[in-house]
Amino acid sequence: MTEAVPAFSHDPVLIDEVIGALQPRDGGAYVDGTFGAGSYTRAILDAADCRVWAIDRDPDAVRNAAALVDEYAGRLTVIEGRFGDMARILHENGVSAVDGIALDLGVSSMQLDDAARGFSFRNDGPLDMRQEQDGPSAADLVNEAEESILADIIYRYGEERQARRIARAIVAARADGPLTRTGELANIVRDTYRGGRNARTDPATKTFQAIRIHVNDELGELKRGLDAAEILLAPGGRLAVVSFHSLEDRIVKEFLRARSDGQPTGSRHLPVADARLSDPTFRLIKRGAIKPAREEEKRNPRSRSARLRVAERSVAPHAKPAGGR
Repeated sequence: MTEAVPAFSHDPVLIDEVIGALQPRDGGAYVDGTFGAGSYTRAILDAADCRVWAIDRDPDAVRNAAALVDEYAGRLTVIEGRFGDMARILHENGVSAVDGIALDLGVSSMQLDDAARGFSFRNDGPLDMRQEQDGPSAADLVNEAEESILADIIYRYGEERQARRIARAIVAARADGPLTRTGELANIVRDTYRGGRNARTDPATKTFQAIRIHVNDELGELKRGLDAAEILLAPGGRLAVVSFHSLEDRIVKEFLRARSDGQPTGSRHLPVADARLSDPTFRLIKRGAIKPAREEEKRNPRSRSARLRVAERSVAPHAKPAGGR
């Protein structure tokens, strides 16, 4: 859900494709690992007389879920936590296996639209970006990290070619006082960027993405979540993951390739040494990613970068986690 388009919508992306992939059935148990506003949860519950366990690390999302929990009384449980811990969370709630898991990665439109959360470079707010509203913030990072570390974060997680230039400008600006506002940081990036404010995409896009991913350990959480899904899914259970940028999609692609009958290629996020299996734990439902239809892209511009990957759990025992726990 990277902020790379001029408009946002709370419409859930690829929701019909996700529900079609999960195939909810009466009596089944499902996990929505990224609850947000509850759109995927509602769609699963409406598709069958089933049970949903929804997880979100954002306490605001959990608080706002009360009405939905009442609407689907006895069928929906919403838990504050990380989807990377979902195997443990469900085990603590007496659930050892589920029939489907949906993950909608990144930051939600609600978080982006709330300037007070500090995710957006379009609306000035405190430089925060913490999904859990706890721990080190984006302001802590940009004001305390060494220039080389900042440059590495911006390059690695933002895939930003001008990372060194941007990091140098941030360090120079903070010498005059701490950076505390999103607008302040965004303007530093824009004024530093080669091509400047006339660029097709806002120059601050990749830097904000990188800082957000680092602050929330989003890629580490994704790898832990994929491992947890492998543990938690019953044979025949479906995993549906929607990603919004190449780093996320690459991790999902390599994980499923390694865990299916495909030959793993490995990457810096999932080394080959950790990827090889003797017994595939997943079967790819579709080789390659599912993309939004043109009609959805027109209706919801932020869906343009979305990619859905789907796999079905086999009977093989789960593999050694690739997430480096």
